[in-house]
Amino acid sequence: MHTQSIQHTIQRYRTLHTGRISVLPVVILMPHSACNCKCVMCDIWKGNNNLKQLSKADIETLLGTLKKFGTQQVVMSGGEAMLNPNFFALCEIFRNEGIKISLLSTGLLLKKNSGALLEWVNDIIVSLDGNEQIHDKIRNIPGAFRKLKEGIAHMHSLNPQYPITGRTVIHRLNFRIWASVIRSARDLGLKQISFLPADVSSQAFNREQIWDQSRQQEILLAREELPELKEVIQCLFRDFEPLFKSRFIAESPEKLEKIYTYYAAFYGMNPFPYKKCNAPWVSTVVEADGTIRPCFFHKPIGNIHETSLDAILNSPGAIDFRRNLDVSTNETCIQCVCYLNLPPGKNPA
Repeated sequence: MHTQSIQHTIQRYRTLHTGRISVLPVVILMPHSACNCKCVMCDIWKGNNNLKQLSKADIETLLGTLKKFGTQQVVMSGGEAMLNPNFFALCEIFRNEGIKISLLSTGLLLKKNSGALLEWVNDIIVSLDGNEQIHDKIRNIPGAFRKLKEGIAHMHSLNPQYPITGRTVIHRLNFRIWASVIRSARDLGLKQISFLPADVSSQAFNREQIWDQSRQQEILLAREELPELKEVIQCLFRDFEPLFKSRFIAESPEKLEKIYTYYAAFYGMNPFPYKKCNAPWVSTVVEADGTIRPCFFHKPIGNIHETSLDAILNSPGAIDFRRNLDVSTNETCIQCVCYLNLPPGKNPA
């Protein structure tokens, strides 16, 4: 390990212990506020008429802080990040600084932008909700699966080794066809597929208000469906054992079982599964309007149009938040579905 890496690791430990950001390995950007899907488990698309986006000037303003804090990876999220007309210009700025770019995408624009993606984006994670019928139903976009399939195939025709992986939110509308999701992921040529439960209890994903019980029940498994979910998971362990061993299925069997315990926790059958997360200490979220959050699910701590990112991250309030945050007892963290745990000696994937 060279000197810079040792110093970087020491600073990571210092951040965890003091609450003051010394290094920031990962930054999640939302370049555009809109989405080209209308997913049943997300409300981002409901704000499509109130568009906001990050500009080149915004990114250039951020760059000084990212260089100061040794940022290694920028994750382009959304909505659909590629809806920003300057998306690849933003990518170029980061790549010219040696910062890796990962893209979270609906997959509808892969074919159209394949050349630029291969040039400027290191890897892509696409959303996959089921087989063709269920995927299109959940996305509320006719032909969404076909466009995803064509886009992946086209990119792999240009570069067969280009890393495209998948991510699936498991919920009431697709848990019964979980095996079909895995088969679809293989048929599409994805390198890997990962799974997580649906967030139904936060104001993330453009929810003006936390969903009421009626809206939650559209996505949340009913109590009487939980035994069936447990059986489905057990069948996955039996039928796809080689794919667990090869890590085509990203999670271990133990982690997949936590999707059952997550849903069961809503009915008081067990605690919510514990998640070892240090996202607020190793990353930050920059939304399309400049809002800064410690992670997707916690409240904003500032806006880059009012204060520099450096000053926001190490403001007294932000430092106090990190010093006092206990992910094992914080209500937001307890019910979180998506977490990041990046130990000081480990670089972003």
